[in-house]
Amino acid sequence: MKPLPLHKLYKACVLKDLPFKTTRQLEPLEEIVGQNRAQEAVRFALAMPHGGYNVYAVGRNGLGKRTMMLRYLEHHVDTEQQAHDWCYVANFEDPREPRLLKLPAGKGIQLKQDMEKLMARLVKVIPQTFDSDSFLERSEQLKGEYAKKQEEELEKVAAQARRKKVSLTISTPGGYRLVAMNGDEPHTAESFQALTDEQRQKFEDAINRLEKKLRQALRRIADWEQEYAEKQQALNQETLESISGHQIDDLEEKYRDLPDVVAYLEAVRADLVENLDIFLDDSEEQAAIAYASLDKKMPRRYLVNLLVQQKTNEVPVVVEDNPTYHNLFGYVENVTYKGTVFTDFSLIRAGSLHRANGGYLLMDAIKVLEQPFVWDGLKRALRSRMLQINSLERELTLSGTISIEPEPVPLDVKIVLFGDRETWLLLQEYDPEFSELFRVTADFENEMYRTEHSQLLYAKFIASLVNEKKLLHCTNKAVARIIEHSARMAEHQERLSLHAADIANLLRESDFWARQANARLITEVHVERALESARYRSSRIRDQLYDSIRDGSTLVSTTGVRVGQVNALSVLSTGGFEFGLPNRVTATCYYGDGGVMDIERDVKLGGNIHSKGVLILTSWLSSHFSVEDPMHLSASLTFEQNYGEVDGDSASLAELCALVSALSEVPVRQDLAITGSVNQFGEVQPIGGVNEKVEGFFATCQLKGGLTGTQGVIVPATNVQNLMLDSEVLAAVREGKFSIYAVSTVEEAVTLLLGRPAGEANDKGRYPKQSVFGIIQQRLEKLREHDRQEHARSEQKDPSIH
Repeated sequence: MKPLPLHKLYKACVLKDLPFKTTRQLEPLEEIVGQNRAQEAVRFALAMPHGGYNVYAVGRNGLGKRTMMLRYLEHHVDTEQQAHDWCYVANFEDPREPRLLKLPAGKGIQLKQDMEKLMARLVKVIPQTFDSDSFLERSEQLKGEYAKKQEEELEKVAAQARRKKVSLTISTPGGYRLVAMNGDEPHTAESFQALTDEQRQKFEDAINRLEKKLRQALRRIADWEQEYAEKQQALNQETLESISGHQIDDLEEKYRDLPDVVAYLEAVRADLVENLDIFLDDSEEQAAIAYASLDKKMPRRYLVNLLVQQKTNEVPVVVEDNPTYHNLFGYVENVTYKGTVFTDFSLIRAGSLHRANGGYLLMDAIKVLEQPFVWDGLKRALRSRMLQINSLERELTLSGTISIEPEPVPLDVKIVLFGDRETWLLLQEYDPEFSELFRVTADFENEMYRTEHSQLLYAKFIASLVNEKKLLHCTNKAVARIIEHSARMAEHQERLSLHAADIANLLRESDFWARQANARLITEVHVERALESARYRSSRIRDQLYDSIRDGSTLVSTTGVRVGQVNALSVLSTGGFEFGLPNRVTATCYYGDGGVMDIERDVKLGGNIHSKGVLILTSWLSSHFSVEDPMHLSASLTFEQNYGEVDGDSASLAELCALVSALSEVPVRQDLAITGSVNQFGEVQPIGGVNEKVEGFFATCQLKGGLTGTQGVIVPATNVQNLMLDSEVLAAVREGKFSIYAVSTVEEAVTLLLGRPAGEANDKGRYPKQSVFGIIQQRLEKLREHDRQEHARSEQKDPSIH
């Protein structure tokens, strides 16, 4: 078998496919490259006017989900949609339920400033006006008229009393007494008792009649008092109207297109008259009580709480990085003043849903699910299409503190959740409401096909990253090297990785090394330097393991031959950095019932997939060598110097070759390593990490005395398309010092590793005698013959044995 040619080991990016000299000549992409399926899902979801068409963006971190969404919204939002400001104002009829005002974008701040100007003027002018001589004179005139009527009415009753020798006196404020007189002095108990019965009766009758007249007089006085209060109120209203009426009229004219605002201004006009003392009373104690009890005693009740302000008329796009309950749904603050806790409508604060109302809200799904009560609250808001500000403290405790219940905000928002596939599957499985509310899944690709067209798109994608991150521009050779690295990340010659975060990091680090070298452009040298630097920073554990190979602590042979011993290959991952290492797989065989003992499985170090692979190769052996008669050779398999768990079936081909060598006693070449999975028909199946595995054995050969020219790696033929090998390996292959072979069947692998033909069975199921399988067949037949002879001798000695 011939080794693979050089062009099969690495697919270079041809410069003629990149018709530009630097990325400065390229038009940056407005969209994320290669995500057409996800973009179509987003386009559909955002265009649907009905509820429930929210988006769940599926894909691992770093694919550019958020970037794509923000770019798409930037260029494709519906310009006909109108943004709105939202304000809370006092509800003068019920202070506990503040009213909501919806205004066009930019009008909210105008209304807030207009009301502040109005209040600032009234706070200053009202005390001056109501303390002016003209107002006080009119007020005193009303008061004098009332006092005069009151005095005249009481004097009538007093005059009648005097004629009856009875005195009318004031006992308490608002209270009157009728007392019998003894000359100029009131009767004492003794003097009154000294009177005759007739005289006492006469006084009592007179006082009873006078009391009736007094009550009638007091009723008339009470009516006059009410009349006086109404006149005083009318005076106040007239005076206040002269101060503020024209200003409120001007505001009503300014906001005549907004009926809710006009209604609010009318309510302010009426409430000002009722609460003049707010502007006239400076008592701090009253202020504190007013704050604590939500009473209507402070000018702040006329201010406007601008909950959401849209500075432009563009549709809002909000990214919430910390979706706590309060950050998302808003909250009501409390203030402590002189030991008293109070709140009012002006202390209502908006959440992300308020700011995104009428537009789009982007969040990370896991962060939403991690926060208590947020997921239920979000579903409740989306279902009801209303946003209610509920105090989380009231929901969680039994306290009955005074709070407010703001009018709910009508909710019209599209939610975009970013998350991984596992979270998406869990929500689909365990939350029946999820599929109703998030009906659109934007499934992000990990890779894209590598064609001339897609490579040019990828170059434009690189140009957009360069512009976005303010980096140096790249030469076409640098772009070609990045594209090749992207294919390596995708582990496929005909694919490109769409992991935008990794490409962005590579560009940043290449830019760093270019600036260190005072270069004006990023070249392929700087890209290579960035890759080497990243590899070096992450390779401490790999180098420690390589040291153990160099000093002989880890037993590996890269020369010679050995029965039942094969160099298998594995991939280790240490925090995102992957590297390959050889593992010695050994097999021994002995007389038995034909079973294969997997030591890793028996000591519970083998994972399910690894155990499955061993069982498959066991069935392959049985199908080849014990179809009619049992195998009298058992075997055991193990990974030498393995002290951790083993999983995966990529070593099953190596294990099968070790077993074949042990059964045939034909030695295995130690200068070849092998990787691959095998099925029950002996077909070699693809595995992962093929580049790291080849490079790992290459490095091992260098560590164990250098390259001999015969060393190499056997890989599945189906993995050839995944080869994007390191330049050092390619150089060795070019010089004929290292080889990579591709095999499709077990027979090809056995032929390469054991140095003689595996053998092909004839019509009678016989293998050639000198072939590997023929040697096994003959060995098993000798054992069967020996077993039959032993059984016959036993029967001769003891005829009862059957």
